Amino acid sequence: MLKLMNLTKIYPGVKALDAVCLSVKDGEVHALLGENGAGKSTLIKLIAGAVQPDGGTICFDDRVYERMTPQTAREEGVAVIYQELNLCEPLTVAENIFLGRPQGRLYSQKKLNALAQEILDEYGFVLSPKARVGDLSPAQQQLVEICKAISNEAKILIMDEPTSSLASQEVTLLFNVIAKLKAEGVTIIYISHRLDEVFEISDRVSVLRDGQYVTTLNTADTDRQQLVKLMVGRELSDAYPQRTWKPGVCLLQVEHLSGNSVEDISFELHAGEILGFAGLVGCGRTETAQLVCGAKKADSGSIRVHGKPVKIHSPVDAIAHGIGLIPEDRKEQGCIQFASVTFNTTLICKDKFCTYGVINEKKRRAVAQQYKEALNIKVPSLNQAVINLSGGNQQKVVVAKTMAADLEIVFFDEPTKGIDVGAKQEIYQLINAMASEGKAIVMISSDMEEILGMSDRIIVLYEGRIAGELSRDQFSQENILTLASGMEVSAK
Repeated sequence: MLKLMNLTKIYPGVKALDAVCLSVKDGEVHALLGENGAGKSTLIKLIAGAVQPDGGTICFDDRVYERMTPQTAREEGVAVIYQELNLCEPLTVAENIFLGRPQGRLYSQKKLNALAQEILDEYGFVLSPKARVGDLSPAQQQLVEICKAISNEAKILIMDEPTSSLASQEVTLLFNVIAKLKAEGVTIIYISHRLDEVFEISDRVSVLRDGQYVTTLNTADTDRQQLVKLMVGRELSDAYPQRTWKPGVCLLQVEHLSGNSVEDISFELHAGEILGFAGLVGCGRTETAQLVCGAKKADSGSIRVHGKPVKIHSPVDAIAHGIGLIPEDRKEQGCIQFASVTFNTTLICKDKFCTYGVINEKKRRAVAQQYKEALNIKVPSLNQAVINLSGGNQQKVVVAKTMAADLEIVFFDEPTKGIDVGAKQEIYQLINAMASEGKAIVMISSDMEEILGMSDRIIVLYEGRIAGELSRDQFSQENILTLASGMEVSAK
């Protein structure tokens, strides 16, 4: 179906792809793996015509191209769901699904909504075609992207981290869609850092490392350990660091907090603790973090830091009280895309480098360099604009920004979204180190294994309220899903 021959792409200071050769069979689910910066996203942009190669060819059956254009790719049946969503937020779900296609120009709004509803119903997506995309959660926007791609009658559908914003139920729904498309003869190229997904849905898997092709294997003939070693070129230890947490002093008390689609939220957070927030997408995890961190205004309730009442009306107020947020949406909320790595890393701690309002650039760059090395951010220069980094490396910059500020209380909202297995362990180790230093962490994650592996306690939310709390001896996927579904966990 698709053959790539010696594809090469060079950016200033880095060879993103180095003579990559790869073939994809008709009607298969072909997983593409590699660490952040391995070249995965560049490869799919070359196939889609979004970026032009510096060498090599792309072959569809017997049709050979030295370079693609977006129009040529569409004519060849290529559709891409990028890691960074490409939606027009002021438009509706229906308008986004058919954006740039004849239906979007020729049909009435009523007809467009009806066509979109047929697609949504066919694949089991509970969304209104009339809803404004800008009002949807990241997970719901991901479903719109999926509909947009599959409605285009693609022959080759490329998915770049499609489950990064989805909870377990939505992931199951997506996998059913993939199975349906495969049965219809669609070829899927699937990029993911979640290896359990790769083993569940893929037929073959190819590995890239540092812009070079490593190998292709039948998924049934390999295992997790082998794939990790192929990706990172080294053995990795256990995924989650060992923890022996004992409750410290209470750093944060949230009492009866309401607003931003949540109601009557109360919890405590202690020094040295990693508190997990679990629940289905839209349950109120992110919304609670936004209230505490000043990103949204609360209607009622109170917040205490070190036992003292505080008023938080903005993120600036939260930071002043030692509270920080690593947001889920790094592109829109986490960093300034066209600014440098140094600028973003030190964005919320500029006062550390200022003398009478003048920034000491040498000190500032030293801190940026420190976190570049600590998080293994792959960038040729600290002056590089964040928009030019891979999605995973952008996420690392957002994490570095909060860590550089040395805040006492940190909310991590999907901190490993779009990050490879090696980098995940680095993030886990850093979070664990922060907790060991006495900092208090709230970790919001849709990854069930991650939330169970990292947390000391878990609070589960359901429809904007706290459904229950689990201590470590109660940890299980069953108990989390029971509370996340609005039911009570039975006593044992």
